[in-house]
Amino acid sequence: MDKRSFLKAGHTPTLFAAFLYFDLAFMVWVLLGPLAIGISKDLGLTHAQKGLMVATPVLAGALLRLVMGVLVDRLSPKKAAMIGQIVVMGALAYAWLVGLHSFHDVLLFGVGLGVAGSSFAAALPLASRWYPPEHQGTAMGIAGAGNSGTALAALFAPSLALAFGWSNVFGLALIPLSIVFVVFCVVAKDAPGAPPAKTLAEYLKVLKDKDAWWFMFFYSVTFGGFVGLASSLVIYFNTQYGLDAKTAGYFTAACVFAGSLVRPVGGAVADRIGGVKSLSVMYVLAALFLSVVSIGLPTAWMALIAFVLAMLALGMGNGAVFQLVPQRFKKEIGVMTGLVGMAGGVGGFYLASSLGYSRELTGSYQFGFSVFAALALCALLGLTQVKKRWRTTWGASHLTSARI
Repeated sequence: MDKRSFLKAGHTPTLFAAFLYFDLAFMVWVLLGPLAIGISKDLGLTHAQKGLMVATPVLAGALLRLVMGVLVDRLSPKKAAMIGQIVVMGALAYAWLVGLHSFHDVLLFGVGLGVAGSSFAAALPLASRWYPPEHQGTAMGIAGAGNSGTALAALFAPSLALAFGWSNVFGLALIPLSIVFVVFCVVAKDAPGAPPAKTLAEYLKVLKDKDAWWFMFFYSVTFGGFVGLASSLVIYFNTQYGLDAKTAGYFTAACVFAGSLVRPVGGAVADRIGGVKSLSVMYVLAALFLSVVSIGLPTAWMALIAFVLAMLALGMGNGAVFQLVPQRFKKEIGVMTGLVGMAGGVGGFYLASSLGYSRELTGSYQFGFSVFAALALCALLGLTQVKKRWRTTWGASHLTSARI
């Protein structure tokens, strides 16, 4: 990729603002995961309840992404993002000042944090609309690298909880969120020539296109695996290997950093060799390393290596999917980002909640990992089925300059 060409093609300050917004939103979105050990101890939660607690923000974020996608089309990506940030800061302030006193309170708070998860549907269109097809993978990868916010939560939240109490972590999180909100308001700009808002019928029309469902399934595996693991690994390392909350947080942060930082690499590789080829390789690797984890590795360090490798594959897969989506649905990118992001969140909810239920029902997490590895192989088979049609229709060389 020509770096100078990329810098001239879009609007770098907006790309930077989209990344910052996405990063801090994702940090808050998975905040219950790193705090789960302390919260579950104080509230006396079961394994299944712990799984549901960390999975609830993921599911809420998935469903609310569709709402955010509608706001993006009706208002603008920047205005929709600002509304989301205000709601999230309000939820954090309430949890900090009033407190969470029951499992029911935690679940309701998880729904509020889900608004942060919906940031995906605003940040990516905000960046995408500034860039031409040949730079979509790189631009979406850079904006989407805000996934690294999940690592910030795992890295700092357990230590802050030990020092100040887990409820005060919600108040501390308001500090960086407020700073980023101001920066975002000043720096971000909506791209000119945005498509007109769509009617409800037009939104539903997208769902009649089978490619929309394929992309939703593909992303439910790559992003679903990423965010499901990001939400669950602190609990997993603590329960499975007896690591304390701080050490489990460090292990989780290493895994999540790996997956989030390679997302731009995944987008750039997809720009160069094609999204289909790149995504196919990533599914094979993800299935392989999740299968290795599912056998039950004897030490935490061995599990850490396997999870890092799995997250590298899933993170690059995220970038590859969103190299393809804007090529196929350029005019519907707002609603498609919401739909595909929703599917990714649903996948994350399934993984996070199923691990808790797997542990409670079978005494082991391994069955949950095995099923998700099988889903990665199913996604590979699906991609193999559609790639020829894609390359001879909307992805044909005479229709786009991007590699499919």
